[in-house]
Amino acid sequence: MAFQILKKKLCEASILDFLEGNHDFVVYCDASIQGLGAVLMQREKVIAYASRQLKLHNENYTTHDLELGAVVFAFKIWRHYLYSTKCIVFTYHKSLQHVLNQKELNMRQCCWLELLADYDCEIRYHPGKANVVVDALSQKRIIKSCQVKPLHVRSLIMTIHLSLPSQILETQTEALKEENVKAENL
Repeated sequence: MAFQILKKKLCEASILDFLEGNHDFVVYCDASIQGLGAVLMQREKVIAYASRQLKLHNENYTTHDLELGAVVFAFKIWRHYLYSTKCIVFTYHKSLQHVLNQKELNMRQCCWLELLADYDCEIRYHPGKANVVVDALSQKRIIKSCQVKPLHVRSLIMTIHLSLPSQILETQTEALKEENVKAENL
């Protein structure tokens, strides 16, 4: 419930702003065991929010990989804004500041760094307590299917007999006869 209220407030027109050119972008990213979250800003104004739940195979990632995954998630979502422009990425996982200089990387990290190499970005540390909105986006509660009440609908079952199409054709032919058209003033 609280997430839905926050989501509604964040999506109000007065909160989101329009782009002003293609520079001064700042991205805030966060990851949790529940999901990934990101906020795109320009000149201290929010342009967009993004979040998604973790997929099953993501749940076993290390914290470092989850946080790097959140950065990659943001860049994939907003690539049309961030490509060929300088931007700053804030994360509260301090080791990501040095991820571009690390020597020993796993295959996943290598692929992600190859993707990030296409962008002109600087990764900076940002204390977690200052990342409230991104925290909320990444820690959205997962709704279990058993918690959702089933939707009851009325249904109509209709059987079309073989004679129905010929009856429709007869009725249409009858309606198009001259005396019937005059009677209807068509």
